[in-house]
Amino acid sequence: MTFRDLHYGDQPLLLPNAWDAGSALAFAAAGFPAVGTTSFGVNASAGRPDAGSASRDATVALIRRVASLDVHLSADIEDGYSDDPGEVAAFVAGLAADGAAGVNLEDSAAGRLVDPAVPAAKIAAVKREAPDVFVNARVDSYWFHEDDTVAAVADRARAYADAGADGIFVPGVTDPATIEQLAAAIPLPLNVLIVPGLGLDDLQVLGVRRVSTGSLPYRVAIDAAVDVAAAVRDGRDVPVATSYAEAQQRLVTFAQRADRPPGAAP
Repeated sequence: MTFRDLHYGDQPLLLPNAWDAGSALAFAAAGFPAVGTTSFGVNASAGRPDAGSASRDATVALIRRVASLDVHLSADIEDGYSDDPGEVAAFVAGLAADGAAGVNLEDSAAGRLVDPAVPAAKIAAVKREAPDVFVNARVDSYWFHEDDTVAAVADRARAYADAGADGIFVPGVTDPATIEQLAAAIPLPLNVLIVPGLGLDDLQVLGVRRVSTGSLPYRVAIDAAVDVAAAVRDGRDVPVATSYAEAQQRLVTFAQRADRPPGAAP
């Protein structure tokens, strides 16, 4: 199935978000058909706060590194790292050449919504330059509690749909009734973050077509790492994990595949 097809399956597409090659490899090994990146996790791994275009080079490097995985890749590119639609389009075309099947493109900057005409122009430019890339247009109204009504979000979503977007991402929305209203009002597959208490079947009934984990796996992994050290310090049982041998073999196999010259026999 293509990445686009995955948004129209029997169940919403669950997209885990990786922050480095190891996490992407683990998600792929677990059988997920698509893996996204998380700008928060990518930035945090380098000791930087999220946003501010700091994730650009690391995101490109991550997509290139894991392009050999047998999964579809979607890159979180914040606001496209530029105010110029042509520059954003060229950047996305480069990511597509590196192996990305989709991108997330948000409609905020410095913690505030921007005029919807700005991201719409970027989306239109991207679709002209890289028409096969799945553009997931992010509406940050609920994320920043600004113009956070169904009508306002639907207006932004329709503007992005008219510009050529393939999906709409509304992070921060958690109320089931609101999610259902958004899904009915938005003419494209609706993407939300994980909603506590609502499984994939529940979200499907509400009209959701894609569910992202966002930075949650990164934050849980950090908490788990601290807990291991604290367990040893405090005399508690140490949690069970994938064995060193299994993790190492997974990396050896991946490295052999990833480092193989293009066109070489498997």
